[in-house]
Amino acid sequence: LRAAGHGADVIAVTSARDLAVVREGVSLGVVQYVLKPFAFATLRERLVRYAEFRGAAGEASGQDEVDRALAALRAPRPATLPKGLSGPTLEAVTRTLREAREGLTAAEAGGAVGISRITARRYLEHLVTEGRALRAPQYGQIGRPELQYRWRESGR
Repeated sequence: LRAAGHGADVIAVTSARDLAVVREGVSLGVVQYVLKPFAFATLRERLVRYAEFRGAAGEASGQDEVDRALAALRAPRPATLPKGLSGPTLEAVTRTLREAREGLTAAEAGGAVGISRITARRYLEHLVTEGRALRAPQYGQIGRPELQYRWRESGR
């Protein structure tokens, strides 16, 4: 776009998580990134923030005003988690899952983090919904299969 003389801003909707790719995109004019998969609320948030940035008009009275305009663009509010989930616990479950090369069950995740199996499963299912983890049934005992969760290593 830039080489063709277009000055349009770009909001990238991508599954690319490589920070080198992100840096290159920013240097080429990408103003926001939305990683797939995403909730509509995330996209809406980015579009509202971009509109705030574009809505700033006139000459800045000083550095503070420039910083506020850029903050609207560069510092989006953290994505909201579903009701009942907390950021610190999600980080702990995510870290535990990433470190478990062979994957783990909700009971194993809960034991490692110090939360109940049911709570761990809610966080693991959230990671599956977000496309950051995979789940597969593990058969072997009589009764229901146990779900095994693994960190999604692909670029998705």
